[in-house]
Amino acid sequence: MASCYLNPIPTSSRLFSPDLSTKFKIPKLLHRKKRFGVLPRSSKVTAFYGLKTPPYEHDALEPYMSKQTIDVHWGEHHRNFIEGLNKQLGKDDILYGYTLDELVKVTYNNGNPSPEFNNAAEVWNHDFFWESMQPGGGDIPILGLLQQIEKDFGSFTNFKEKFTEAALTLVLVLAWGWASFEERRETISHC
Repeated sequence: MASCYLNPIPTSSRLFSPDLSTKFKIPKLLHRKKRFGVLPRSSKVTAFYGLKTPPYEHDALEPYMSKQTIDVHWGEHHRNFIEGLNKQLGKDDILYGYTLDELVKVTYNNGNPSPEFNNAAEVWNHDFFWESMQPGGGDIPILGLLQQIEKDFGSFTNFKEKFTEAALTLVLVLAWGWASFEERRETISHC
Protein backbone atom coordinates (compact mmCIF):
# COMPACT_ATOMS: atom_id res chain seq x y z
CA MET A 1 0.00 0.00 0.00
CA ALA A 2 1.41 3.38 -1.01
CA SER A 3 1.72 6.08 1.57
CA CYS A 4 2.57 9.76 1.74
CA TYR A 5 3.92 11.69 4.69
CA LEU A 6 1.25 13.34 6.81
CA ASN A 7 2.07 16.87 7.92
CA PRO A 8 0.98 17.85 11.41
CA ILE A 9 -2.39 19.58 11.57
CA PRO A 10 -1.91 23.35 11.54
CA THR A 11 -2.53 24.56 15.07
CA SER A 12 -3.76 27.88 13.72
CA SER A 13 -6.85 26.20 12.34
CA ARG A 14 -9.82 27.18 14.44
CA LEU A 15 -11.51 23.89 13.61
CA PHE A 16 -8.91 22.24 15.80
CA SER A 17 -9.31 24.49 18.82
CA PRO A 18 -8.52 22.82 22.14
CA ASP A 19 -12.12 23.02 23.29
CA LEU A 20 -14.47 21.89 20.54
CA SER A 21 -17.35 21.67 22.97
CA THR A 22 -17.82 25.43 23.11
CA LYS A 23 -20.44 26.70 20.76
CA PHE A 24 -19.21 28.80 17.88
CA LYS A 25 -20.37 32.39 18.23
CA ILE A 26 -21.68 33.78 14.98
CA PRO A 27 -20.41 37.31 14.41
CA LYS A 28 -23.10 39.94 14.21
CA LEU A 29 -24.29 39.95 10.63
CA LEU A 30 -24.92 43.67 10.62
CA HIS A 31 -21.29 44.20 11.61
CA ARG A 32 -20.21 41.84 8.84
CA LYS A 33 -22.23 43.73 6.25
CA LYS A 34 -20.78 47.07 7.33
CA ARG A 35 -17.29 45.66 7.48
CA PHE A 36 -17.42 44.39 3.91
CA GLY A 37 -19.57 47.23 2.59
CA VAL A 38 -22.20 44.82 1.30
CA LEU A 39 -25.16 46.43 -0.38
CA PRO A 40 -28.03 44.71 -2.15
CA ARG A 41 -27.07 44.19 -5.78
CA SER A 42 -27.86 42.08 -8.79
CA SER A 43 -27.67 38.30 -8.77
CA LYS A 44 -24.19 38.38 -10.34
CA VAL A 45 -21.91 35.94 -8.52
CA THR A 46 -18.62 37.30 -7.25
CA ALA A 47 -16.03 34.71 -6.25
CA PHE A 48 -14.95 34.82 -2.63
CA TYR A 49 -13.08 31.57 -2.05
CA GLY A 50 -10.21 30.65 -4.35
CA LEU A 51 -8.48 27.45 -5.40
CA LYS A 52 -5.25 27.06 -3.42
CA THR A 53 -2.35 25.53 -5.30
CA PRO A 54 -0.94 22.38 -3.66
CA PRO A 55 2.36 23.13 -1.87
CA TYR A 56 4.32 20.98 -4.34
CA GLU A 57 4.50 20.29 -8.06
CA HIS A 58 1.71 18.10 -9.39
CA ASP A 59 4.12 15.25 -10.16
CA ALA A 60 5.92 15.45 -6.79
CA LEU A 61 3.92 12.65 -5.10
CA GLU A 62 4.62 10.04 -7.78
CA PRO A 63 4.56 7.06 -7.69
CA TYR A 64 2.01 7.26 -4.84
CA MET A 65 -0.25 9.75 -6.58
CA SER A 66 0.17 10.52 -10.27
CA LYS A 67 0.28 13.98 -11.83
CA GLN A 68 -2.88 13.09 -13.77
CA THR A 69 -4.70 12.16 -10.54
CA ILE A 70 -3.73 15.47 -8.93
CA ASP A 71 -4.66 17.42 -12.07
CA VAL A 72 -8.13 15.86 -12.08
CA HIS A 73 -8.74 15.85 -8.33
CA TRP A 74 -7.38 19.35 -7.68
CA GLY A 75 -8.11 21.02 -11.02
CA GLU A 76 -11.61 19.63 -11.47
CA HIS A 77 -13.13 18.18 -8.29
CA HIS A 78 -11.72 20.71 -5.82
CA ARG A 79 -12.41 23.58 -8.24
CA ASN A 80 -16.03 22.44 -8.66
CA PHE A 81 -16.64 22.57 -4.89
CA ILE A 82 -15.17 26.09 -4.72
CA GLU A 83 -17.22 27.29 -7.67
CA GLY A 84 -20.35 25.73 -6.17
CA LEU A 85 -19.69 27.43 -2.85
CA ASN A 86 -19.06 30.79 -4.50
CA LYS A 87 -22.33 30.48 -6.41
CA GLN A 88 -24.14 29.83 -3.14
CA LEU A 89 -22.48 32.81 -1.46
CA GLY A 90 -22.85 35.93 -3.53
CA LYS A 91 -21.65 39.21 -1.98
CA ASP A 92 -25.14 39.95 -0.71
CA ASP A 93 -25.41 36.65 1.18
CA ILE A 94 -25.40 36.96 4.98
CA LEU A 95 -22.61 34.34 5.11
CA TYR A 96 -20.31 36.30 2.80
CA GLY A 97 -17.07 37.27 4.49
CA TYR A 98 -16.67 34.35 6.87
CA THR A 99 -13.37 32.51 6.93
CA LEU A 100 -13.68 28.96 5.66
CA ASP A 101 -13.32 27.62 9.22
CA GLU A 102 -16.13 29.90 10.41
CA LEU A 103 -18.32 29.01 7.45
CA VAL A 104 -17.98 25.25 8.07
CA LYS A 105 -18.90 25.69 11.74
CA VAL A 106 -21.80 28.06 11.10
CA THR A 107 -23.34 26.05 8.26
CA TYR A 108 -23.01 22.78 10.20
CA ASN A 109 -25.69 24.38 12.37
CA ASN A 110 -25.30 22.06 15.39
CA GLY A 111 -25.98 18.92 13.35
CA ASN A 112 -28.65 20.37 11.09
CA PRO A 113 -26.48 21.39 8.11
CA SER A 114 -27.56 24.23 5.86
CA PRO A 115 -27.28 23.82 2.05
CA GLU A 116 -23.91 25.62 2.02
CA PHE A 117 -22.34 23.13 4.43
CA ASN A 118 -21.53 20.42 1.88
CA ASN A 119 -19.54 22.68 -0.42
CA ALA A 120 -17.86 24.51 2.48
CA ALA A 121 -16.85 21.23 4.14
CA GLU A 122 -15.60 19.78 0.84
CA VAL A 123 -13.48 22.87 0.15
CA TRP A 124 -12.01 22.69 3.68
CA ASN A 125 -11.48 18.93 3.36
CA HIS A 126 -9.65 19.31 0.05
CA ASP A 127 -7.47 22.18 1.33
CA PHE A 128 -6.54 19.95 4.29
CA PHE A 129 -5.93 16.99 1.96
CA TRP A 130 -3.34 18.81 -0.17
CA GLU A 131 -1.59 20.32 2.85
CA SER A 132 -1.36 16.97 4.66
CA MET A 133 1.02 15.36 2.15
CA GLN A 134 4.53 16.11 1.03
CA PRO A 135 7.01 14.60 -1.43
CA GLY A 136 9.37 11.95 -0.13
CA GLY A 137 7.15 10.98 2.75
CA GLY A 138 6.02 7.61 3.98
CA ASP A 139 8.63 7.07 6.66
CA ILE A 140 7.88 5.97 10.19
CA PRO A 141 6.86 9.00 12.28
CA ILE A 142 9.25 10.29 14.90
CA LEU A 143 9.20 11.14 18.59
CA GLY A 144 5.87 11.76 20.30
CA LEU A 145 3.69 10.74 17.37
CA LEU A 146 5.36 7.32 17.10
CA GLN A 147 5.12 6.81 20.88
CA GLN A 148 1.40 7.65 20.80
CA ILE A 149 0.81 5.28 17.85
CA GLU A 150 2.62 2.47 19.68
CA LYS A 151 0.60 3.18 22.83
CA ASP A 152 -2.72 3.12 20.96
CA PHE A 153 -2.07 0.42 18.35
CA GLY A 154 0.83 -1.65 19.69
CA SER A 155 3.11 -0.87 16.74
CA PHE A 156 3.36 1.30 13.65
CA THR A 157 2.66 -1.78 11.51
CA ASN A 158 -0.59 -2.43 13.40
CA PHE A 159 -1.56 1.23 12.96
CA LYS A 160 -0.96 1.07 9.20
CA GLU A 161 -3.07 -2.10 8.93
CA LYS A 162 -5.96 -0.65 10.98
CA PHE A 163 -5.76 2.69 9.18
CA THR A 164 -5.74 1.06 5.75
CA GLU A 165 -8.65 -1.21 6.69
CA ALA A 166 -10.68 1.77 7.95
CA ALA A 167 -9.83 3.89 4.90
CA LEU A 168 -10.83 1.12 2.49
CA THR A 169 -14.28 0.91 4.07
CA LEU A 170 -14.70 4.66 3.50
CA VAL A 171 -13.40 4.83 -0.07
CA LEU A 172 -16.82 4.96 -1.69
CA VAL A 173 -17.96 7.70 0.66
CA LEU A 174 -14.93 9.90 1.37
CA ALA A 175 -12.21 8.63 -0.96
CA TRP A 176 -9.58 9.12 1.73
CA GLY A 177 -9.10 8.85 5.46
CA TRP A 178 -7.12 10.61 8.14
CA ALA A 179 -5.90 10.03 11.65
CA SER A 180 -6.44 12.55 14.40
CA PHE A 181 -5.34 13.01 17.98
CA GLU A 182 -8.19 13.18 20.47
CA GLU A 183 -6.78 15.51 23.08
CA ARG A 184 -9.37 14.81 25.77
CA ARG A 185 -8.82 11.05 25.58
CA GLU A 186 -5.15 11.33 24.58
CA THR A 187 -5.58 8.77 21.83
CA ILE A 188 -5.11 8.62 18.07
CA SER A 189 -8.12 7.59 16.06
CA HIS A 190 -8.76 7.17 12.37
CA CYS A 191 -11.75 8.08 10.32
